[in-house]
Amino acid sequence: MLCGGLIVTPECKICEDRGIIFDGKEAKPCDCVRERNLRRRVEKANLPPRLRGHTFDRFSLRYYSKIIRDDRGRSAFDHAADAVRHAKEFVEAYLVGESREGLMFCGDVGAGKTFLASCIANAVLERGGEVLFLVVPDFLDQIRATYDGRDEVTERDLIECAKNVPLLILDDLGAHMYTEWARQKIYSLLNHRLNYELPVIVTTNLDLEGFAQHLGWRTASRLFEMCRIYRLMREMDIRIRKKRDALGD
Repeated sequence: MLCGGLIVTPECKICEDRGIIFDGKEAKPCDCVRERNLRRRVEKANLPPRLRGHTFDRFSLRYYSKIIRDDRGRSAFDHAADAVRHAKEFVEAYLVGESREGLMFCGDVGAGKTFLASCIANAVLERGGEVLFLVVPDFLDQIRATYDGRDEVTERDLIECAKNVPLLILDDLGAHMYTEWARQKIYSLLNHRLNYELPVIVTTNLDLEGFAQHLGWRTASRLFEMCRIYRLMREMDIRIRKKRDALGD
């Protein structure tokens, strides 16, 4: 293909970047169009590269014990299977505009919370939905970074995007040392989404008392009103266990 006198090699060998192919006399979109659109949605979603391959069919229940049980007799396997089932149901409901209630995945570090939240994000993106994935400590740092006035992006830009995106994922809303400033930012964000019935997916290592301690009762109350809560229990940090499996230990 010639472009300004230069020969440019097309990215797509099938349609030569025209975006359409012909099946007999019928023109139809090339698969590369869908792939480019998906890449744009993933970039806009702020999903880290490491999480882009996390899908429901890669979420393995074998890491969850059928022996370890909570005080009600439910096993770690039962909890994980329940969480995955409801995550899939959430995606289906969300994509047809029927989901106003979000999900909260609680558990220790390495219990699979972020993996499952990423599965939701990728499933929504794959089917044309819009989502924003925010790691809470990083998001707060990004807001602070706007205060020096050197960035074209403003605090308002960041917060308005998080407030109004159709689906928001807040990863690692955990046991950090939140200042009153940070508490107010999180409260304002969640209160807006609650009032406008916009769902949120949350991962956390906190329980109700922990939320009240670290984020305040106002925020805790809204989170528990907005989300159905699912607990992920693990015997060993799943990341460590996967590493051991890969090494053959």
